[in-house]
Amino acid sequence: MSRRNALITAAGVAAVGITSSTLLATPAAAAPRPLRNDELKAALRRVEARRRRILTDRASANGWEMEKATDDEGDIATRHVEGTPLSVPVRTGDVESVLAHVIRRFHYEVEALGLRGEPNPLVGWAAPSSIRDSRLPESNRASGTAVVVRPDSYPPGVRGGFTSRQELTIRDILADAEGVVRWGGDDRHPYEGLFYLNVPPGDARLARVAARIRAWREVPGAGAGLVPDVTAPSRRRRASQFR
Repeated sequence: MSRRNALITAAGVAAVGITSSTLLATPAAAAPRPLRNDELKAALRRVEARRRRILTDRASANGWEMEKATDDEGDIATRHVEGTPLSVPVRTGDVESVLAHVIRRFHYEVEALGLRGEPNPLVGWAAPSSIRDSRLPESNRASGTAVVVRPDSYPPGVRGGFTSRQELTIRDILADAEGVVRWGGDDRHPYEGLFYLNVPPGDARLARVAARIRAWREVPGAGAGLVPDVTAPSRRRRASQFR
């Protein structure tokens, strides 16, 4: 279902809600009052106003729609990253599950983020108006499908910000995501602080990886928090598949 069709469907749901509330306010024996045209038009106007306020009809580099606002009834909201002192605005649902896992492992195994007094440890969503080129991977921030760790420490165009051991760990984190997440350090124009979704909307791999990551929370010794030996040959072979 397209985003616009979903909003029209929401208008229908809103209309049904109006009828339902009317039903609750009338005696049990009375028939529900039909929805008047002016009430339906008002519901549709509210949906359209929300669409104009939030949606852009523009896609970021990975195909996800950019949104104009966060925490405003859209698909992008500020979320706490469990196990860390961090919060970040990202696209909710499967995207959030996968990116939060990347952030947690980075925090536990590469560098601790959000140290006392640290001004800018993690950024997520960016306003579409700030995106200079929607073809660049960093445009994915505007669709809530990318995060940047320590943007002041790992600026675009600079390589070598991580030690060889840290890079091995980043490779292992990417292997957890099975290619659903890409590291900006692998791009032609490097951006080593950037991690972004590497699949379009509706790709079945995203749902599969997100479900597996969520299931790890129920399994002792799985997922983020247990520091693995990223130099083990089996893990190196797995990581090599996702460069």
